[in-house]
Parts: sequence; C-alpha cells; structure tokens
Amino acid sequence: MHVENLLKLRQELNFLCRDRSGNFGLITALLLPLLIGSAGGALDLYMASDKRARMQVALDGAVLVAAKETDPQKQQQAITAFLTGFDQDLGASSETPALSKRMTATPNSDGSLTSTYQRAYQTGFLGLLGIRTIELTVRSTALASGSTPASTAAPCITVLGKQSQAVLVNSGVNVKSTACEIDVASTSNPAFIMNSGSTIDTAKFCVTGTNYIKNGGTLTNLKTACSVSNPYASGFSEPNLPATCTTSGTKDGTSISLDPGLHCDVTFNGSPTITFKPGLHIIKGRMIVNSGSTVIANGVTFYFPDVNSEVRANGALTFTGTAPTSGTYKGLLMFEKTSDSSNNANKQQYIFNGSKGETIEGIIYLPNRDVTYNSTTNQTSKISMVVNSMIMNSSNWKMEPYQGGSSGSSNGTKNVRLLN
Repeated sequence: MHVENLLKLRQELNFLCRDRSGNFGLITALLLPLLIGSAGGALDLYMASDKRARMQVALDGAVLVAAKETDPQKQQQAITAFLTGFDQDLGASSETPALSKRMTATPNSDGSLTSTYQRAYQTGFLGLLGIRTIELTVRSTALASGSTPASTAAPCITVLGKQSQAVLVNSGVNVKSTACEIDVASTSNPAFIMNSGSTIDTAKFCVTGTNYIKNGGTLTNLKTACSVSNPYASGFSEPNLPATCTTSGTKDGTSISLDPGLHCDVTFNGSPTITFKPGLHIIKGRMIVNSGSTVIANGVTFYFPDVNSEVRANGALTFTGTAPTSGTYKGLLMFEKTSDSSNNANKQQYIFNGSKGETIEGIIYLPNRDVTYNSTTNQTSKISMVVNSMIMNSSNWKMEPYQGGSSGSSNGTKNVRLLN
C-alpha cells in the first residue's frame, strides 16, 4: 500500500510539471514582443538621438550661410540648398513630405535668422509596440553682426558722439521724411540743441540721453532714453592704397572725367563738370572743388584712408552721387578708415556744401567726422549716414532710408555666429 501511494504521488507531480511547462511557454510567447521591443527600444532611441544630432549640425551650418543674406527669399533658398543633399542622404519614403514643408526660415526683428528642420525616424524594435516613427525637430538661430534687420532699414542718420551738443540744429533747417529715424547716442547735458525757425519732421528722433535744449522750432516724434547703436559696427573692407597716384595736382578744363584709383591732393580750377567713373575712388589728402562746379558720381564709392582726407566743396555745388549696386562695395557711397585706433581718436570736421542741389543714395560711413551740413535739395536723398557729430545749417533736406544693403564687414564677409 505504501508503494502504491508513492507511485500515485509521482504521477501527480509529473502531471503538474507538464501543465506548468505549457503555461510558461504560453506566457513567454505573449511577452516575447514586449521584451524584444523594450530591449531593442533602447537601440531605437539611440539611433534617433544620433540622427537628430546630425540634423542639428547640418541646420547650424545652413543658417550660418543663410544669415549672411538680407533678403528673406534668398535666406530660404540658401538653407534649402544647404540641406537638400544631407536630407537625401538620410533617405526618404514616398510618404516623406517635401523638404520645403519640413523646413522654415524666419527673419527676426533683431536681424537674426531662425530655422527649423523636421524628419521622422523609422523605428525597428519599437514598431513591435506600435511606435513606428519618432518625430525629430531641430532649431537654430544665427546673427550676422553689423547687419540690419531684414524687415527694416538702418536709421537715416546715426550720431555716435557722446559729447555735449552732439547735434546742433540751427535756424532755417527743414528736414522732411516719412520713414526716417535719426539716432543720437549722446547722454551728455545737453545731448542736442534745436533753435527756433527750424523743423525736423521724421518718423522718429531717438536720443539716448534725456537732457536737451529746444529753443523753439518743430521736432516731431522725439523719444528719449532710446537705445542707439552703430548699424555698421563691424566696419567695411578697407582697400590697400595703390603705390602711385592715379590723379594729383591741379586740373583744368570745363569737363573732367576721373578713372577709379588713388587721387592725391587734387584741385579743380574754374567750375567744371567732374565725372567720377563707376568704381572705387580713394581720396588721399584734400580734393578741392570750386564754387559752381557739378559733380557726377554714379556707381561710385569714395574712400578716405585717414581723417585729414576729404572732398572740400566751396559752395554752390551741384552733386549727384549713388553707390554701387553690386560688388565689394555694394551700397557704400562714402566711407573712411576705422581699423586704426590713432586715426579714430583724431576726429575732424567734414563739410557738405551742395548748396545748389544734391542727390545722394547709399551709405555714408564717417564715424570719425564732425559733420557740418549746408546742403539743399529738391530731390529725396536715400541714405544711411553715420557720423560723430552733426551741425545742420539752413538745410532743406528731404530724406528716406537707404535699403540697398551693403557688402559686409571688414573682412569682406559678415561676422556670423549662432545664438543658440
């Protein structure tokens, strides 16, 4: 009896073992996808993270290139061109939207450019858990220093000097503009003085300081405690001086034409018509233009290699000057050397005497000059002028912002950096 009981117990144990083995197999079959998905999911996440990192590097490079452009359409085109090859290398299915639908390029108010770029990572192991894709999005912002916001132009006039009376507006001044901003960086007391019998009617007259003297006259849209900066702080590409002068000495004749090059201490006798051919004209020393002369300078850039160089017009001048529309000095009508600290510390006067009529278009960058403006014009000047200080005398001046853009920094290219 005892033996029979032992045999019966053994049979029952074998049955239980066989039953549990079947349950274990069933449970294993049910859990296997979850186990594989969980373990393999770590690999999917790693691969997705790696892909996102490569996308970020590519987008950073794209916005660094595109931020050098000022036109929003060109910025979009630059990013698209940069990313196209990379995007194709990542592979795509017929369901992948076009790059233009996965990429954005947005100009910001501070002149920077922000872009986003999207892709989907196709999972392997996580697909067993119903997660077939991981959406990846990267974002990058870059700024080209010295550039102006893509949506706005630089101020028509920027006065950088911090001294007292950085701007003096005398009687008889009449400045009219619908869109111009005049910026004055001075914080001294007074930052500017305006006398009676004068009118400055612009979109904004922005002064960093809060102390000024207004002895009458009309000044519209005055704002104090404004933030004022140099719109071209990175400077411009400064040319090397040629070994010899293209023009020098005294010039006679009623009609004179000058080739681009270096002009050294030139005086024009009489009252001629002087035509500067398109290109870069370096004025070394003083170029004297007598009263009654006519100056035509279309597609021209004037460069002064030191603060003692200038074009000195002796009144009753008719002047027409427009900046180049392309090339190294695109947008620059007049600029001076700013890379020499000793030169920068020696501020000098510069007088505009186009008293019979004046038409100018372009950037005038003279941050080392104390400008006296005696000109008058019936035409609208389209300018962006930067000076150290300014005196306006009996000026009839119509102006609007210059929006032609410029060629960039002192290295010939804009200084571009990532902001995030």
